[in-house]
Amino acid sequence: MKTQVGIIGGGPSGLMLSQLLNMAGISTVVLERKDRDYVLSRIRAGVLERGTVDMLRKAGAAERMDREGHPHQGCYFSTVEGMFNVSFRDEVDEEVMVYGQTEVTKDLYDAQDKIGATIIHDADNVTPHDITSDAPYLTYEKDGETHRVDCDFIAGCDGFHGVSRKSIPDDIRKDYERVYPFGWLGILSETKPAAEELIYANHPRGFALASMRNENLSRYYIQVPLTDKVEDWSDDAFWDELKSRLPEEVAAGMETGPSIEKSIAPLRSFVTEPMRYGQMFLVGDAAHIVPPTGAKGLNLAMSDVHYLYEGLIAFYKEGDATGLDKYSEVALQRIWGAMRFSWWMTSMLHRFPDQSDFDQRMQESELRQMLTVPSARATMALNYVGLPF
Repeated sequence: MKTQVGIIGGGPSGLMLSQLLNMAGISTVVLERKDRDYVLSRIRAGVLERGTVDMLRKAGAAERMDREGHPHQGCYFSTVEGMFNVSFRDEVDEEVMVYGQTEVTKDLYDAQDKIGATIIHDADNVTPHDITSDAPYLTYEKDGETHRVDCDFIAGCDGFHGVSRKSIPDDIRKDYERVYPFGWLGILSETKPAAEELIYANHPRGFALASMRNENLSRYYIQVPLTDKVEDWSDDAFWDELKSRLPEEVAAGMETGPSIEKSIAPLRSFVTEPMRYGQMFLVGDAAHIVPPTGAKGLNLAMSDVHYLYEGLIAFYKEGDATGLDKYSEVALQRIWGAMRFSWWMTSMLHRFPDQSDFDQRMQESELRQMLTVPSARATMALNYVGLPF
């Protein structure tokens, strides 16, 4: 096979890039290691920045989001001193969209099907070749045979554990990482959300988050030690612990029920540089991981897609390679901004193993400043709704 852009990974970033490029007349082949049902079974984040929402609309994949998504104009913060709201609308005249990543992926698949895009599932052992030449290509195995895809460029959208980042030599690639000493135990339940907007809770017992997918589907998280296992937590134990960390008035009126999904996710901050090597570009989790505290993972992947798409369009339509040459530099500036925000939110809201009473008071003071200092609220709101592309 021959195409213009070979894309490794059929998650939301790979599908979005393929959709936008095909709509612009640039051919792609997407290679995905798993089958479609597996990709659509992944439970991920559900808060979309303004830029991500705009990209879905541009890609012709926003009809269901616009119909079923839930615009949110702020969020709540909770401490032992009480709960307060930060209004994104009042501070920066923006909002976010609550719409699950699984639904985003489904909508992008449907959009790809409508335009007849090429997506190959169950593609094993995908390998980039001749990345630094003018004629890179990909090989993969399927049904016992080895296949080859020749292309002009390769987009590595294959996640943290994928082959793309590992294809950059160690003496060229530099990784930056911080692993946090706790994880998030999350459940999905068919219950009415605890509040009309998200609640981020700082509590001496640990962090908690009350989120939602829709009016009858809630997503809740509590901070747990990395040594905990899902089997250690019954539904009743989870609900009891969650209620102890949320404001009393919220806990008293919370609807509970059996979990339909339960998992523990470790937290890490990770960035690799550069994001381009030869004719290959890293996109999304292949290049960076953020703690979910700031709701930036999917949104950062989409901003990468934006910069790479703009660079490819300029190259193919105008013969201008400037955007591709600057892709890594420009994308990383926004990535490090989001990384700082996610690190700040994580540090402010979680209980660390060696945390003293003094440290707890400092966290509460940081939160109090958001309540009392307008510029602090505005800075938080601007970062949460998303820095401009």
